[in-house]
Amino acid sequence: MIPSKTMHWRWPAIFLSTLSLSCAAQETPQRWYEEGRATVERNLSYRYANTEVPIAKNVILFIGDGMGVSTVTAARILAGQLEGNPGEENQLFFETFPNVALSKTYNTDAQVADSAGTMTAMATGIKTDRGIISINQNVERGDCDSVAGNELQTFLEMAEQKGMSTGVVSTARLTHATPAANYAHTMDRDFEDDRDAENMRNAGDCPDIARQLIEFIDNVPGSDGIEVAMGGGRRSFIPRTDGADPETGGLGERLDGRNLPQEWIEVHDNAAYVWNKAQFDAIDARSTDHLLGLFNPSHMQYSYDTPTDSGGEPTLTEMTAKAIEIVSKNEQGYYLNIEAGRIDHAHHAVNPFRALRDTIEFANAIQTATEMVDLNETLIIVTADHSHVFTIAGYPKRGNPILGKVVGLDAAGQPRTEPSLARDGLPYTTLGYANGHGFAELPNRNTADAIYTVPVEEQRRYDLSEVNTEHEGFHSESLIPLADETHAGEDVAIYAIGPGSDLIRGVMEQNVIFHVMMEAAQMDSR
Repeated sequence: MIPSKTMHWRWPAIFLSTLSLSCAAQETPQRWYEEGRATVERNLSYRYANTEVPIAKNVILFIGDGMGVSTVTAARILAGQLEGNPGEENQLFFETFPNVALSKTYNTDAQVADSAGTMTAMATGIKTDRGIISINQNVERGDCDSVAGNELQTFLEMAEQKGMSTGVVSTARLTHATPAANYAHTMDRDFEDDRDAENMRNAGDCPDIARQLIEFIDNVPGSDGIEVAMGGGRRSFIPRTDGADPETGGLGERLDGRNLPQEWIEVHDNAAYVWNKAQFDAIDARSTDHLLGLFNPSHMQYSYDTPTDSGGEPTLTEMTAKAIEIVSKNEQGYYLNIEAGRIDHAHHAVNPFRALRDTIEFANAIQTATEMVDLNETLIIVTADHSHVFTIAGYPKRGNPILGKVVGLDAAGQPRTEPSLARDGLPYTTLGYANGHGFAELPNRNTADAIYTVPVEEQRRYDLSEVNTEHEGFHSESLIPLADETHAGEDVAIYAIGPGSDLIRGVMEQNVIFHVMMEAAQMDSR
């Protein structure tokens, strides 16, 4: 069918009503949901008349944790330079997707967001407070008594109830905020296992996050259980008494004595548990219907540090491929959430080398997924939960090493060969951070607050003249001295391809991503 050349540019009445009320009306979970759906209705009106759009049988949501626009730009350049090119002209694979928008990432109580509130928005269609997972803003963080009745149904839960296969893959702990928001409902993101109860204001009878992954099959009526769950965080799933047991991977934290990986095998059909690369490689996706992989006691290693031999960990690309092989057996379709969780951690450590390498691996995983699926029936969305205070600046010349010191142009526009110098006479890097560890090199600096006791005239940046800033161990300079670098509050990009991807457009509230997935998959009518 040839689409009409006349576009629908009417603003739906429901959206105009939402616009007029959103500023004045009190924020409620119901209003977040209604406004998200209204945005999708508006975007539907932009389609060509009589256009037939196929239903997205499958949905894959990729999250680059902390992958702001500056991270994408720097990773794009680095990837090109690793291939021997100037780099600026390069593109990461997902940057070729035809639909791009911006996502507003704030939480209901915070101008600068955390991953718990942001992933809840994407997983449930409703924005919520910082630090809580898949429950609404009426809950008090850390208080179990406030949870009942405020749980939010997730897209993954709905997919399971509709007979689809589901999966969660992350390079962070599986109990970390982003993956957990798919399957858990908790008043505190730090309640990863029962040992954490002592740090809660009131843990009460609320189940920890690791428990909720294993008990998912009992908590979601009609579900046969999540098909794939792979990442780090093994310590939250095994008892402390198993700390030295090589059969479990060691180093358990659970105080209740439960061996949750063993329970996973018992409650699911055709189930397997793996905790190292050799076991992972041995999994036959054709005969495995439920796979739990816990490849590190805490977070998985950065992609640059992941050994390539069988004794290490699988890469994000390898986990992505295995997950698709398992869930694609279901004729009813599937939903996967795949997270590059350690981009965020490298930024917190002001280590752009690893943040950018993990972003490049993330792009590789997305390319692998895209090549494995049928884009006529699979919606792929790539986005970030929030940004970081990560900058690219200083007038470096074209092709200057993105991890290097700034080398600019002379007055005639010709490339220089020596690094540019700041007003203090010292060189500086193209990449930097607005805050974080590494503010200055100070005389006899032994404590984190040394800067406040050293006279201003003695405070000096570290002389980078003889420092290899492209080295894997280099940690960038930052402006404001903090123990850890923080998230940033600007919008992040959304990239999409496949059925329904045209609904990704403009500047969107982050919770609209959920409603796009709902519309594309026709979830309400399944």
